[in-house]
Amino acid sequence: MHLQFISDASGKTTGVFIPIEEWNALKAKYKGIEDNMDIPEWHKDIVSERNEAYRKNPGQAQDFDDAMDEIEKDL
Repeated sequence: MHLQFISDASGKTTGVFIPIEEWNALKAKYKGIEDNMDIPEWHKDIVSERNEAYRKNPGQAQDFDDAMDEIEKDL
């Protein structure tokens, strides 16, 4: 797949360009890829609450790899 990355003036990647032929192939392979999937408002509220909790106390957050190690110990 030939992707082109789009960057802003500071060099931060802000988007990806997919050639139309490749996009059409993806649509054929994955039916419904263009369907609009709205996120429920209650889900957005939970994410906002968690972000706010993190901003208030970032020290409570656990590193992803550490969390996964802890979960895998219990399996």
